[in-house]
Amino acid sequence: MQPKTRSSQFLRFRAGQWETLGRGVIVETPVSLTVNGQVLITLMCTPTDLEALAIGFLFNEGIVKNREEVELVQVCPQGDNIDIWLNHPVEQPKQWRRTSGCTGGATAVILEGLHPELRNGFVLEPQAINRLVEMLTSAQELYREVGGVHTSVLSDGEHAVVSAEDVGRHNSLDKIAGHCLLDGIDLPRRILVTTGRISSEMIQKAARIGASIVVSRTSASSLSVEMAEKWGITLLGYARWDQFVGYTHLERILQQDMSLFEKISPKEA
Repeated sequence: MQPKTRSSQFLRFRAGQWETLGRGVIVETPVSLTVNGQVLITLMCTPTDLEALAIGFLFNEGIVKNREEVELVQVCPQGDNIDIWLNHPVEQPKQWRRTSGCTGGATAVILEGLHPELRNGFVLEPQAINRLVEMLTSAQELYREVGGVHTSVLSDGEHAVVSAEDVGRHNSLDKIAGHCLLDGIDLPRRILVTTGRISSEMIQKAARIGASIVVSRTSASSLSVEMAEKWGITLLGYARWDQFVGYTHLERILQQDMSLFEKISPKEA
Protein backbone atom coordinates (compact mmCIF):
# COMPACT_ATOMS: atom_id res chain seq x y z
CA MET A 1 0.00 0.00 0.00
CA GLN A 2 1.31 3.42 -0.92
CA PRO A 3 1.73 6.08 1.78
CA LYS A 4 -0.71 9.00 1.80
CA THR A 5 1.95 11.54 2.80
CA ARG A 6 5.70 11.84 2.36
CA SER A 7 8.14 13.67 4.62
CA SER A 8 10.69 15.94 2.97
CA GLN A 9 13.13 18.74 3.70
CA PHE A 10 12.39 22.14 2.18
CA LEU A 11 13.70 25.67 2.43
CA ARG A 12 11.42 28.43 3.67
CA PHE A 13 12.02 32.14 3.26
CA ARG A 14 10.57 34.08 6.19
CA ALA A 15 11.32 37.44 7.79
CA GLY A 16 14.17 38.06 5.36
CA GLN A 17 15.96 34.77 6.04
CA TRP A 18 16.13 31.24 4.68
CA GLU A 19 15.53 28.33 7.04
CA THR A 20 15.30 24.56 6.76
CA LEU A 21 11.78 23.21 7.02
CA GLY A 22 10.90 19.56 7.55
CA ARG A 23 7.31 18.77 6.67
CA GLY A 24 5.10 16.33 4.85
CA VAL A 25 3.43 16.68 1.48
CA ILE A 26 0.29 14.97 0.26
CA VAL A 27 0.83 12.08 -2.12
CA GLU A 28 -0.65 12.28 -5.62
CA THR A 29 -0.27 9.09 -7.63
CA PRO A 30 -1.85 7.27 -10.59
CA VAL A 31 -4.13 4.38 -9.64
CA SER A 32 -5.75 2.25 -12.33
CA LEU A 33 -9.23 0.75 -12.20
CA THR A 34 -9.22 -2.69 -13.80
CA VAL A 35 -12.78 -3.90 -14.37
CA ASN A 36 -13.43 -7.50 -15.45
CA GLY A 37 -9.77 -7.89 -16.38
CA GLN A 38 -9.41 -4.72 -18.47
CA VAL A 39 -8.10 -1.32 -17.43
CA LEU A 40 -11.04 1.09 -17.52
CA ILE A 41 -9.29 4.30 -16.47
CA THR A 42 -6.35 5.60 -14.46
CA LEU A 43 -7.16 8.16 -11.77
CA MET A 44 -4.80 10.67 -10.17
CA CYS A 45 -5.56 10.46 -6.47
CA THR A 46 -4.42 10.21 -2.88
CA PRO A 47 -4.07 6.45 -2.19
CA THR A 48 -6.57 6.20 0.67
CA ASP A 49 -10.00 4.52 0.70
CA LEU A 50 -9.17 3.02 -2.69
CA GLU A 51 -11.95 0.41 -2.62
CA ALA A 52 -14.48 3.15 -1.96
CA LEU A 53 -12.90 5.36 -4.64
CA ALA A 54 -13.22 2.61 -7.25
CA ILE A 55 -16.79 1.60 -6.48
CA GLY A 56 -17.88 5.21 -6.02
CA PHE A 57 -16.42 6.18 -9.40
CA LEU A 58 -18.24 3.30 -11.10
CA PHE A 59 -21.47 4.29 -9.35
CA ASN A 60 -21.17 7.97 -10.22
CA GLU A 61 -20.51 7.00 -13.84
CA GLY A 62 -23.63 4.83 -13.90
CA ILE A 63 -21.62 1.63 -14.51
CA VAL A 64 -22.97 0.05 -11.31
CA LYS A 65 -26.23 0.81 -9.53
CA ASN A 66 -25.86 -1.19 -6.31
CA ARG A 67 -23.50 -3.28 -4.20
CA GLU A 68 -24.94 -6.56 -5.47
CA GLU A 69 -23.37 -5.99 -8.90
CA VAL A 70 -19.86 -6.10 -7.40
CA GLU A 71 -18.39 -9.59 -7.10
CA LEU A 72 -14.89 -8.53 -6.00
CA VAL A 73 -12.96 -5.35 -5.26
CA GLN A 74 -9.32 -5.73 -4.29
CA VAL A 75 -6.40 -3.30 -4.10
CA CYS A 76 -3.21 -4.77 -5.56
CA PRO A 77 -0.25 -5.04 -3.10
CA GLN A 78 1.64 -2.18 -4.78
CA GLY A 79 -1.41 0.07 -4.36
CA ASP A 80 -1.32 1.23 -7.98
CA ASN A 81 -4.29 -0.80 -9.24
CA ILE A 82 -7.75 -1.73 -8.01
CA ASP A 83 -9.06 -5.02 -9.39
CA ILE A 84 -12.86 -5.07 -9.71
CA TRP A 85 -15.06 -7.89 -10.98
CA LEU A 86 -18.73 -7.25 -11.71
CA ASN A 87 -21.51 -9.74 -12.42
CA HIS A 88 -22.14 -8.13 -15.81
CA PRO A 89 -20.00 -6.99 -18.75
CA VAL A 90 -18.80 -3.39 -19.03
CA GLU A 91 -18.34 -1.53 -22.27
CA GLN A 92 -15.40 0.86 -22.43
CA PRO A 93 -16.70 4.43 -22.91
CA LYS A 94 -15.94 5.78 -26.35
CA GLN A 95 -14.75 9.08 -24.90
CA TRP A 96 -13.81 10.37 -21.46
CA ARG A 97 -14.48 14.06 -20.88
CA ARG A 98 -11.66 15.79 -19.03
CA THR A 99 -13.16 17.53 -16.02
CA SER A 100 -12.10 20.89 -14.63
CA GLY A 101 -9.80 21.39 -11.69
CA CYS A 102 -6.15 21.32 -10.72
CA THR A 103 -5.62 17.56 -10.73
CA GLY A 104 -8.63 17.13 -12.97
CA GLY A 105 -10.69 14.02 -13.46
CA ALA A 106 -12.70 12.24 -16.09
CA THR A 107 -16.32 11.42 -16.74
CA ALA A 108 -18.20 9.77 -19.56
CA VAL A 109 -21.76 10.73 -18.66
CA ILE A 110 -24.01 13.74 -18.18
CA LEU A 111 -27.13 13.11 -16.13
CA GLU A 112 -30.33 13.96 -17.95
CA GLY A 113 -33.11 12.75 -15.67
CA LEU A 114 -34.17 14.40 -12.44
CA HIS A 115 -33.69 12.34 -9.29
CA PRO A 116 -37.10 12.28 -7.54
CA GLU A 117 -35.52 12.06 -4.07
CA LEU A 118 -33.96 15.50 -4.56
CA ARG A 119 -37.42 17.09 -4.54
CA ASN A 120 -37.99 16.29 -0.87
CA GLY A 121 -39.22 19.02 1.44
CA PHE A 122 -36.84 19.06 4.40
CA VAL A 123 -35.53 22.46 5.46
CA LEU A 124 -32.64 23.82 7.52
CA GLU A 125 -32.18 26.99 9.50
CA PRO A 126 -29.35 29.26 8.30
CA GLN A 127 -27.50 28.53 11.55
CA ALA A 128 -27.38 24.84 10.58
CA ILE A 129 -25.01 25.73 7.74
CA ASN A 130 -22.53 26.93 10.38
CA ARG A 131 -22.66 23.52 12.06
CA LEU A 132 -22.11 21.80 8.71
CA VAL A 133 -19.00 23.91 8.15
CA GLU A 134 -17.78 22.91 11.61
CA MET A 135 -18.25 19.24 10.66
CA LEU A 136 -16.18 19.82 7.54
CA THR A 137 -13.39 21.51 9.50
CA SER A 138 -13.29 18.69 12.05
CA ALA A 139 -12.96 16.11 9.26
CA GLN A 140 -9.87 17.76 7.73
CA GLU A 141 -7.29 15.47 9.33
CA LEU A 142 -4.91 15.21 6.38
CA TYR A 143 -5.28 18.91 5.64
CA ARG A 144 -4.18 19.80 9.18
CA GLU A 145 -1.20 17.49 8.78
CA VAL A 146 0.17 18.55 5.40
CA GLY A 147 -2.33 20.85 3.63
CA GLY A 148 -3.13 20.69 -0.06
CA VAL A 149 -6.06 18.29 0.41
CA HIS A 150 -9.76 18.52 -0.39
CA THR A 151 -12.29 17.24 2.13
CA SER A 152 -15.94 16.32 1.66
CA VAL A 153 -18.53 15.25 4.23
CA LEU A 154 -21.91 13.54 3.83
CA SER A 155 -24.28 14.59 6.60
CA ASP A 156 -27.87 13.88 7.57
CA GLY A 157 -28.11 17.40 8.97
CA GLU A 158 -27.15 16.32 12.48
CA HIS A 159 -23.99 14.23 12.13
CA ALA A 160 -21.05 13.72 9.79
CA VAL A 161 -21.90 10.23 8.51
CA VAL A 162 -19.09 9.80 5.95
CA SER A 163 -16.02 11.90 5.22
CA ALA A 164 -13.27 11.60 2.62
CA GLU A 165 -10.06 13.44 1.79
CA ASP A 166 -8.15 13.49 -1.47
CA VAL A 167 -5.90 15.68 -3.56
CA GLY A 168 -8.77 15.72 -6.09
CA ARG A 169 -12.12 17.20 -5.09
CA HIS A 170 -13.87 14.85 -7.55
CA ASN A 171 -12.24 11.85 -5.89
CA SER A 172 -13.53 12.87 -2.46
CA LEU A 173 -17.12 12.60 -3.72
CA ASP A 174 -16.40 9.27 -5.40
CA LYS A 175 -15.02 7.95 -2.11
CA ILE A 176 -18.18 9.05 -0.30
CA ALA A 177 -20.38 7.35 -2.91
CA GLY A 178 -18.29 4.20 -2.57
CA HIS A 179 -18.59 4.12 1.21
CA CYS A 180 -22.37 4.48 0.91
CA LEU A 181 -22.54 1.41 -1.35
CA LEU A 182 -19.95 -0.74 0.42
CA ASP A 183 -21.21 0.05 3.93
CA GLY A 184 -24.92 0.02 3.11
CA ILE A 185 -25.45 3.65 4.17
CA ASP A 186 -28.99 4.82 3.41
CA LEU A 187 -29.96 8.26 4.71
CA PRO A 188 -33.39 9.93 4.44
CA ARG A 189 -31.62 13.30 4.24
CA ARG A 190 -28.35 13.77 2.37
CA ILE A 191 -26.28 16.93 2.56
CA LEU A 192 -22.84 17.25 0.98
CA VAL A 193 -20.32 19.73 2.37
CA THR A 194 -17.01 20.19 0.58
CA THR A 195 -13.92 22.35 0.39
CA GLY A 196 -13.92 22.04 -3.41
CA ARG A 197 -15.30 24.38 -6.03
CA ILE A 198 -18.67 23.18 -7.36
CA SER A 199 -18.29 22.65 -11.09
CA SER A 200 -20.68 20.75 -13.35
CA GLU A 201 -19.16 17.33 -12.67
CA MET A 202 -19.23 17.97 -8.92
CA ILE A 203 -22.96 18.75 -8.96
CA GLN A 204 -23.45 15.70 -11.19
CA LYS A 205 -21.75 13.46 -8.61
CA ALA A 206 -23.75 15.11 -5.82
CA ALA A 207 -26.97 14.32 -7.69
CA ARG A 208 -25.91 10.68 -8.10
CA ILE A 209 -25.23 10.49 -4.37
CA GLY A 210 -28.71 11.90 -3.76
CA ALA A 211 -27.73 15.10 -1.98
CA SER A 212 -30.56 17.64 -1.84
CA ILE A 213 -28.27 20.31 -0.36
CA VAL A 214 -24.68 20.97 -1.48
CA VAL A 215 -22.50 23.36 0.53
CA SER A 216 -19.05 24.51 -0.57
CA ARG A 217 -16.35 26.54 1.11
CA THR A 218 -15.74 28.20 -2.25
CA SER A 219 -17.58 29.11 -5.45
CA ALA A 220 -19.96 27.46 -7.92
CA SER A 221 -19.61 27.55 -11.69
CA SER A 222 -22.32 28.87 -14.00
CA LEU A 223 -23.12 25.41 -15.36
CA SER A 224 -23.36 23.86 -11.91
CA VAL A 225 -25.87 26.58 -10.92
CA GLU A 226 -27.98 25.80 -13.99
CA MET A 227 -27.86 22.07 -13.27
CA ALA A 228 -28.68 22.50 -9.57
CA GLU A 229 -31.66 24.68 -10.49
CA LYS A 230 -32.93 22.08 -12.95
CA TRP A 231 -32.46 19.11 -10.61
CA GLY A 232 -33.90 20.73 -7.48
CA ILE A 233 -30.65 20.94 -5.52
CA THR A 234 -30.07 23.68 -2.97
CA LEU A 235 -26.60 25.01 -3.81
CA LEU A 236 -24.69 27.18 -1.34
CA GLY A 237 -21.17 28.58 -1.71
CA TYR A 238 -18.58 30.59 0.18
CA ALA A 239 -19.78 29.03 3.42
CA ARG A 240 -18.05 30.42 6.51
CA TRP A 241 -18.87 30.50 10.19
CA ASP A 242 -21.55 33.16 9.84
CA GLN A 243 -22.29 33.56 6.13
CA PHE A 244 -22.89 31.82 2.83
CA VAL A 245 -24.03 32.63 -0.70
CA GLY A 246 -27.26 31.04 -1.91
CA TYR A 247 -27.42 30.07 -5.59
CA THR A 248 -30.46 27.83 -6.06
CA HIS A 249 -33.56 26.46 -4.30
CA LEU A 250 -33.30 28.51 -1.13
CA GLU A 251 -36.79 27.39 -0.14
CA ARG A 252 -34.97 24.72 1.90
CA ILE A 253 -33.35 27.40 4.07
CA LEU A 254 -35.74 28.77 6.69
CA GLN A 255 -36.08 32.50 7.43
CA GLN A 256 -34.98 33.34 3.91
CA ASP A 257 -36.60 36.42 2.40
CA MET A 258 -37.62 34.77 -0.86
CA SER A 259 -38.71 38.10 -2.34
CA LEU A 260 -35.01 38.96 -2.70
CA PHE A 261 -34.21 35.71 -4.47
CA GLU A 262 -37.14 36.05 -6.84
CA LYS A 263 -35.65 39.28 -8.21
CA ILE A 264 -32.64 37.50 -9.67
CA SER A 265 -32.40 34.65 -12.16
CA PRO A 266 -30.40 31.46 -11.50
CA LYS A 267 -27.70 32.64 -13.93
CA GLU A 268 -27.25 35.82 -11.89
CA ALA A 269 -27.39 34.16 -8.48
